[in-house]
Amino acid sequence: MRFLLLANVLMLAACSKAAPPPPQTPQVSVVAPLQRDVVDWDDYVGRFEAVQDVEVRPRISGNVQSVLFREGVEVHKGQALFVIDPRPYQAALQQARADLAKAQALVTNNRSELARAQKLIDAQAISREEFETKQANLRSGSADVAAARANVDSKALDVSFTIVRSPIDGRISDKKVSTGTYVAGGTTVLTRIVSVSPIRFAFDGAESFYLKYIRQAREGERKSSRYAPNPVDIQLADEKGYRWHGRMQFVDNAIDPQSGTIRAHALVTNPDGFLVPGMFGRARLLGSGSYHAMLVPDEAIVTDQTRRFVYVIGRDGKTVQRPVETGPLVEGLRVIREGIAPTDKVVIDGLAQLRPGVAVKANTVKLKPRATDDAPTSTPLSTPPASEATAR
Repeated sequence: MRFLLLANVLMLAACSKAAPPPPQTPQVSVVAPLQRDVVDWDDYVGRFEAVQDVEVRPRISGNVQSVLFREGVEVHKGQALFVIDPRPYQAALQQARADLAKAQALVTNNRSELARAQKLIDAQAISREEFETKQANLRSGSADVAAARANVDSKALDVSFTIVRSPIDGRISDKKVSTGTYVAGGTTVLTRIVSVSPIRFAFDGAESFYLKYIRQAREGERKSSRYAPNPVDIQLADEKGYRWHGRMQFVDNAIDPQSGTIRAHALVTNPDGFLVPGMFGRARLLGSGSYHAMLVPDEAIVTDQTRRFVYVIGRDGKTVQRPVETGPLVEGLRVIREGIAPTDKVVIDGLAQLRPGVAVKANTVKLKPRATDDAPTSTPLSTPPASEATAR
């Protein structure tokens, strides 16, 4: 009987199913959003341009006698660069001076004759017609003196033009002609000079950005860069931060219908000449006025087709979806323009297991900035390694 009862108990235990354990409450980490007063920055790419870019050409023709500068270095306004053979122009100047002296001698003689004629006309010893002829000769001689003096000045200018000087302060290119080369006045390019400091950063902006700026200016949120020197920060190709700073100086008066963009440039100080025309850069331009925003980690934001939302913990300990309007990154965190409050507890992990209205066990974590404000989103370029080396 004992064995029979034991067998029945074992059979009943085998046939019965164990009840499932109750589901565990999900554990998540939550943070309070950071509060910041932020401004938006719009990204652009462009290149540096010289404020002054001059092709140096001679004003006179002749053979290059000497070259007086070192190629590729800084030159100053008025510095001598080339010497064109001055001998033909010096000879022409001497001839002009001789013509001036001759004209002055004739005027002196005409003046003496007119003085004698004045005495004779008073004594009625000569006719009125002869006296007026003497007056006309003096006026004609005086005009010849003025013409000769102007010719001397012109020839003296030609002599001065035999020394070609730098028209601006800047950095000079290589020489385009050699000693002995015949150059034509106003035609032959001798070299090129570009100004160094300040320097322009030129870029093209999309029509959508232009429309945004115009509307902001009308609403008083941000002044137009056409009239206000809005700040521009620039990062070079091999840099990690925005080291260079400038101010907006120019916005074009029309949008290019082919590209749908508008030209603009900023002015950047360049005292040591580090920046050169043609250099590539990535810039950020002030894109808004200051506004108050919440900052949360990017991983807290869930994207559902065209909708973005975060999970927050309600007073009852259950999850609630909050649609949000996002902005750019600030200090490594995502800007939330609208949708959450400073007192909300935002879920930052375990999002895959969450649904609206799910009770969770929240672990509060302190949120800290993850990066500096000038952290770029692009990858800096690096110089290639040397192909070979030699020992010393």
